[in-house]
Amino acid sequence: MSTKQAQLAMVIDSSMCIDCKGCMASCKIANDSPEGQWRNWVKHSVPDFTARFPKIHFQPGGCMHCDNPTCVQACPTGATYKDKKDGTVHIDSSLCIGCGNCIPACPYDARFRNILTKKADKCNFCAERREQGLMPACVDTCPTKARVFGDINDPESEASRLLAKNADRLVRVVNAKTDTKPNMIYLGETAPLNWPVEAKMPTAMVALTSVVNPLVRTVVGLSGIGVAVMLVRQLIAGSGSEDDVHDESGTDSQNKGGDA
Repeated sequence: MSTKQAQLAMVIDSSMCIDCKGCMASCKIANDSPEGQWRNWVKHSVPDFTARFPKIHFQPGGCMHCDNPTCVQACPTGATYKDKKDGTVHIDSSLCIGCGNCIPACPYDARFRNILTKKADKCNFCAERREQGLMPACVDTCPTKARVFGDINDPESEASRLLAKNADRLVRVVNAKTDTKPNMIYLGETAPLNWPVEAKMPTAMVALTSVVNPLVRTVVGLSGIGVAVMLVRQLIAGSGSEDDVHDESGTDSQNKGGDA
């Protein structure tokens, strides 16, 4: 067993994906996502119709549970955080104020404001199922076993062995300007590649970190100040202006980056 801190990750051979959308349906049921909103998706490449045998490539995706999550940096209350025990990125709904800062801060458009709770929502690798010793719903449901889930820092895990076996053909889909070091890792010639966007960090938070007196930050805490700023913004601008509702089709429309 490795002594490294655990890092749960999804290793995906997207060449095995048949776009059945079983992963999306099972995720929606397991996590009770609102109608019209999805925690995961299946993107697709644009086939080259000039080729003799045009082919299309399907690419499952969701929250990447990044090593360097920009969504954590954008959250003013600490509601979004990276779990030190297993490396996953979580949302503490009791701390979330629904400001929406984290939504454009994610290069993968993997977050949305839940239309029922009015708070941030996303894939959490089915934390409730994992507590019961089960795999994430999308992994259990996939008929071709395109997804492999586990601790990639544990050399004995199936996910870790798969990475080692395919070390020369690993692909992390990233935006060149915002490489968050995602932990959804693809094998082989996955496509599309150019859909992640540059993370948009909230102006209020950037300004806050540069102008607030260091002593004040130490005594009061940046998160507390951030909450006050966000509440004032909401009172002035009103709520609901930044709602990101994922299209009911559940394929690509929720991802700002679009297809290749």
